[in-house]
Amino acid sequence: MSLNKILGTKMKFNNQNKVSLLCAGLLFASSLFVSCDAEKSENSGSENALAELNVSLDMNLQTMESFGASDAWQCNFIGKNWPTDKRNKIADLLFSQGMDADGNPKGIGLSLWRFNLGTGSAEQGDASDITDEWRRTECFTADGVSYNMSKQSGQVWFMKAAKERGVDKLLAFANSAPVYLTQNGKAHATIKEFYNLKEGKMLDLADFWATSLEKLKTEHGLTIDYVSPFNEPQYEWDGSGQEGSPATNANIYSFVNVLSPKLQSKGLDAKIVVGEAGSYESLYKTVSGKESRSNQIDYFFAANSSKNIGGLSNVKKTISGHSYWQAWPLQEMISSRQSAAARIQSVGGVSLWSSEYCVLESPGTAELPGGSGAGRDLGMSLALWTARIISTDIAVGGVTSWQWWTAVSRGDYKDGLIHVDDGASNGAGNADYCKNDGYIRDSKTLWALGNFSFFVKPGMVRVQIPSVDNSTALNDVMVTAYKDATNKKLVIVAVNISKSAKAYKLNLSGGAVTDNKLTPYTTSETLSLKKGTAVDVSGFEIPARSIVTYVGTYK
Repeated sequence: MSLNKILGTKMKFNNQNKVSLLCAGLLFASSLFVSCDAEKSENSGSENALAELNVSLDMNLQTMESFGASDAWQCNFIGKNWPTDKRNKIADLLFSQGMDADGNPKGIGLSLWRFNLGTGSAEQGDASDITDEWRRTECFTADGVSYNMSKQSGQVWFMKAAKERGVDKLLAFANSAPVYLTQNGKAHATIKEFYNLKEGKMLDLADFWATSLEKLKTEHGLTIDYVSPFNEPQYEWDGSGQEGSPATNANIYSFVNVLSPKLQSKGLDAKIVVGEAGSYESLYKTVSGKESRSNQIDYFFAANSSKNIGGLSNVKKTISGHSYWQAWPLQEMISSRQSAAARIQSVGGVSLWSSEYCVLESPGTAELPGGSGAGRDLGMSLALWTARIISTDIAVGGVTSWQWWTAVSRGDYKDGLIHVDDGASNGAGNADYCKNDGYIRDSKTLWALGNFSFFVKPGMVRVQIPSVDNSTALNDVMVTAYKDATNKKLVIVAVNISKSAKAYKLNLSGGAVTDNKLTPYTTSETLSLKKGTAVDVSGFEIPARSIVTYVGTYK
């Protein structure tokens, strides 16, 4: 029942259940709105009308926590085998918070890095049944007694590189229990709907997690902030494409109740983050055939739920879902985010994360080159597609963290922020391809994420753009705004999907922009998070098919 991401991407299940709520909730200037299925403008020039963009500093929305990406699956070989200068170049692109002499960001300044805690399938080799060597993972222990912390050295290198460059949080996630604890001795499942763990081994699994975190800290100086022990438990993971295991809500509840006190007993402050749902709908509704793995927001956090885990000391009051599948059609992207946000609001005191995304949808060639995820795209089509999803997840879904799937890809697929290749092709899947060296290709999608991640830092608060319209701007201009109240900093991220430049006047309530100036940082066909000349708030233009972050201060 699961699908395999082509050339190095994760298997997912394409759930056909649809939701059909009304489009509403994006907070943009009313003059910017078009319907979800409006045709994109063919006009490549500028629209002369000056639209008003009203931003209210006094109307607080969610507090942002992080932007991130994961090290699966390329970072172990690259971090272990590649020349140091190239590893550092990749790390700079992902993590650097510095600027060059001209004021251009050197990288995208991620604030969260996802570490894939390994299972031991790599040590099993072909016997693991995982056909792609790059998708197998090493394990710090083969028996839960003796630990070898030289394992996963490439991934450890990237974690250290992240922290050295100022990344705020590290998250450890696993797709399976270690193979010495699984029911079938493999890192993938064989029995549908059955959690692949030996009977009575939850305490041993919790000890593996706690000891791994403890030793990462004592032997590598790495503090793991978040623990995510289940990944897409809605899927069966009974193929040979990658690691994984199904798990019911009851399985998750039982393990979290064992893991939380185990972390506490070792003096670890890491917080458990549950969810990692394969798509948004499993968070807020009952999915046919997945009943025991559905309605996760209510199951884990509703006040009247007997399985509420919010009171456990090492549980973060957050639930995460993946943005796959329900990003197209656009109407479904809106309605699914509205439904998740409404359920989050109903339980109260819980934040929502989008913790994985790359292209699995097939929207057609009008949206993406090749019409689907197959075939890498280093250009603006994928960048704008992604920026639209980020904007929607933040503005409609109310997410406080947004995370891309795989930071580095060696495949000919739309799944990497950075791509590596041999200089002769766009990517390949054979075991030796780019294992020891290669060429580094940054993508416009990398820089588009940077329009958010470099400037919207943990603790910043999204503020209202009160000119509200219940239609959407998904094919026009999308805008979100954020403030740092301590430093009086204002950040506005505009995503212009359309083929026309758009002109605006900013009206800021609750404060005044210092010197009436904002500094733009633009990602477009020709620019990659490039600093521009300061613009006057009384009249500025967002270029066609671009993402622009405007940065200023207020008083």
